[in-house]
Amino acid sequence: MAIAHRYAPRSSAGRSAAGRVLAGAALLTAVAMLPWLSGSDPARAVLRARSADEAPTPAQLTAVREQLGLDEGPLAHLAHWLGGLSHGDAGVSWVSGEPVMPQVTTALSVSLTLMLGAFVVTALVAGLVCARTLFLGSRRRLRRDRAGGTAAVLAALPKFLLASVLATVCGVWWGWFPSSGWEGPQSMVLPSLALGVPSGAMLGGILDQALPAAFHEPWARTAYAIGLPPGHIARNALRRTLPGMLPQLLPTVVALVGGAVAVEKIFNIPGLGRLALEAAVAQDLPVLQTATLALVLLGVAAGVLIRALRHALLGRPLRDGALPALHRPPLTVPRSLRWITAACALALLALVTAGLLRDPLQVDTAARLLPPSLEHPLGTDALGRDLLARLGHGALRTAAVALAVTAVSALTGLLLGMAPRAGAGPTEVVSTLPAVLAGLLIAGVTGPSVWGAACAVCVVGWSPYAAQTAALVEQERASGHIAASVALGAGRLHLMRRHLLPAVVPPLVRNALLRLPTTVLVLASLGFLGLGEQPPTPEWGRLLSENQPYAELAPWTVLGPAAALVVLSVLAVTGSVQGRGKGA
Repeated sequence: MAIAHRYAPRSSAGRSAAGRVLAGAALLTAVAMLPWLSGSDPARAVLRARSADEAPTPAQLTAVREQLGLDEGPLAHLAHWLGGLSHGDAGVSWVSGEPVMPQVTTALSVSLTLMLGAFVVTALVAGLVCARTLFLGSRRRLRRDRAGGTAAVLAALPKFLLASVLATVCGVWWGWFPSSGWEGPQSMVLPSLALGVPSGAMLGGILDQALPAAFHEPWARTAYAIGLPPGHIARNALRRTLPGMLPQLLPTVVALVGGAVAVEKIFNIPGLGRLALEAAVAQDLPVLQTATLALVLLGVAAGVLIRALRHALLGRPLRDGALPALHRPPLTVPRSLRWITAACALALLALVTAGLLRDPLQVDTAARLLPPSLEHPLGTDALGRDLLARLGHGALRTAAVALAVTAVSALTGLLLGMAPRAGAGPTEVVSTLPAVLAGLLIAGVTGPSVWGAACAVCVVGWSPYAAQTAALVEQERASGHIAASVALGAGRLHLMRRHLLPAVVPPLVRNALLRLPTTVLVLASLGFLGLGEQPPTPEWGRLLSENQPYAELAPWTVLGPAAALVVLSVLAVTGSVQGRGKGA
């Protein structure tokens, strides 16, 4: 038993707290450097935000520099701001001159309310995605594997596009719910749906892939044999598999507080993400620092709460090193799956081949927003450019950058997750950091480019994989076969190669494939803000962003890129299922 406890999870509150403090301090220091890293004059940015229609004079710029003390440097400003926080004073906005704390607390309350609404939708959608597996598994009738196509389609839906459709159809046309503003409970319905449906599909897909292993355990077979009701078996299977999925709530749902900028803009919601972005663009440092601190504290609090909930669900077996490992049973892969995979591959191949034969940069103002026809099979955009050509030419670039970013993020998350005591603090701090803020920081050093945007996504994109890896490693180390291997003389390298990595890598890869379309859209959002891929280069996510204002007038301008993303996501997920089936 002593050997088992050697590899069981240990209390490391001190190290975790130190990691959180160091990661938070590094992030706040980097944010404090933003006006000086950007390469532009902070005084000019502040004046532009105050009065966009007036050209600042040298005298005005000098006055602003003296008023804000910009010549003192970033560290002096950071020390002054931290000193004020100890008395509950976060300073005043450089742009509006109003106190910062009321602005941030109001925006935070709005974002937390929206996050709770999105969480409810996320839970409902996740339940629907895995309902079939729960029903069949609890009745010992689970024989065939699932393709995961439904989860892949819903997870690939762009949140801002879904928000635009819901605002137009349910808000403007039908008048069911408000399409703009934040006035009451009704105002949160449509944005909660736009945020919760893709998030629920992603989490439901992860849970759906883990449930067969729980139903295959001896307790499930015994419970069914003695006649326990299916509902009892289903509840215990959920309790067995939820701890592996719970860490994904932090980067997927809690992160919506700071990462729902596009949806907040579409519905005109005064949330914290929108406030932080506007402050970053205007270089309003006191507001930006306070909003960032609020996101860091939220991430840490949510991480501690989720960890406590995981330990409560797993109970004594986790503490005693007697937790059985989950092993997915071999299930029959449906024959239709290979047809779905082949159809998606052929569709993408046809799209790329047909698009490469056309000119993606030819502008024809006389052919603006034309519907699909023989001459333009997918229609034209607002400049009269052929959408098929732009999709075809952007396919390889989009897929290559997204795959590279996903691979780097997953590998980074795997390495940090393998050392959970060292990685817990940075994971919680980074998980709520908007990619746009990281993009602004990196663009200030490297300048706007596609690879700068890719680095920005990598900086924040590893946290979901680190959280998942840490949870799986903790559960695997608490299993009995680890203690048996150690008793037989197995070393750390053997345990890593034979036990830990085989338990962690397959679910990590499936998570990465589900998140692939999200990576494309995050890269697009950075490009749309001028931090990533620059026009007129064709790129799928950017096509969605720049054509989103025309979604109601010319829906074909966004349907093509959205459909391409969905097909790419379904191809990635179904291909992984087939590979898993062959491996089994």
